[in-house]
Amino acid sequence: QVQVVESGGGLVQAGGSLRLSCTATGLTFGDYAMVWFRQAPGKEREGVAFISWTGYNTHYADSVKGRFTISRDSRNGVLYLQMNSLKPDDTAIYYCAADPHLIGFDAARYKYCGQGTQVTVSS
Repeated sequence: QVQVVESGGGLVQAGGSLRLSCTATGLTFGDYAMVWFRQAPGKEREGVAFISWTGYNTHYADSVKGRFTISRDSRNGVLYLQMNSLKPDDTAIYYCAADPHLIGFDAARYKYCGQGTQVTVSS
């Protein structure tokens, strides 16, 4: 049974940092491209960053470019999102998802997705 679990969310002041983690078990982690999405209240889910199977290729939404870094530790099956210079607009539930194909920010197509972790940035 595949399980995807996010952690590391919390409350932080604007300008602060958080690092999110995502573990994916029940699958061969290195065979899956991974993505971070987020969804703020009243808004649609939006892509934040994705990373290829090897970690060589990454892509970021314009809103987080230069502030967030996606990375993966395939040996231990963990995906990370380092978030710096956080803004109140970054407040959302953050989800990670996995798929055997590199499909970008099309959330509906991802095969496995976690339950999310709340990030709240105060002004």
